[in-house]
Amino acid sequence: MDARSRVTVTSASGTSLRVVPPLVTSVPLSGSLSEIVFTLGLGDRVAARDITATFAQAKRLPVVTRGHDVSAESVLSLEPDLVLAETTTGPAEAVEQIRDAGVPVLVVDPAKGLGDVGPRIGAVAAALGVPAAGERLTARSEQRIEAVRTAVPAHADRPRVAFLYLRGSASVYLIGGEDSGAGSLLQAAGAVDAGADSGLRKDFTAITTEALAKAAPDAILVMTKGLESVGGVDGLVRIPGVAQTPAGMARRVVSVEDGVLLNYGPRTDQVLKSLVTQLYGDAK
Repeated sequence: MDARSRVTVTSASGTSLRVVPPLVTSVPLSGSLSEIVFTLGLGDRVAARDITATFAQAKRLPVVTRGHDVSAESVLSLEPDLVLAETTTGPAEAVEQIRDAGVPVLVVDPAKGLGDVGPRIGAVAAALGVPAAGERLTARSEQRIEAVRTAVPAHADRPRVAFLYLRGSASVYLIGGEDSGAGSLLQAAGAVDAGADSGLRKDFTAITTEALAKAAPDAILVMTKGLESVGGVDGLVRIPGVAQTPAGMARRVVSVEDGVLLNYGPRTDQVLKSLVTQLYGDAK
């Protein structure tokens, strides 16, 4: 194929990739990246998935990796034309092994907020040789997010919402701070990120009675499986300190699917709409 038909894409790792579209197979190493590829209409060219790709269209694919436990051998056995990864994908040795085998690896920055939706879609679309489709998907996604944002019901006070990361089976109970990734969604929903507002600067901090008292959330945001892992709302309020918060006393809990809450991709408008609906009900 003529070299002029190649596409050069800059990876977040600092390297430049030269790929030849149309690609036959790709392997996205996160659920978020898989979702972008599928929404671009290229799901039939995805050879496998990461365990976090839980949406219906991807379930037919074999799970060959976990975002932080990539199996280079499993990925290379599929002979992909392109691997899509994030800067947090690891171990680094596995990613390098894939590169050393001659497979282009596009690395994108992990999603942290609503402003990342467009750049992530654009980077993936460019690497797959469909930049125009990427522009259309970006415009559509951003328009839908803005439509939800502008429809947030008027309310006298901004509710304080604490994002809790829960894994009861592993006794992991964390409260999100400034870098949790939820702040952008909460702000768009007209809420206050209670953890960040209380002074928590890291992504997550172990839950303590003192931290919850300082955050004083009016509502608690959790991932669906995380809530299930602690025994639902009844189990959540048994975590020390939760029952004493305004959210715990009112049992005001907002639950969003694990595989989509922090994806910041084509379904983020649906996440935001669910968050708004659960916070304010059907108020107009």
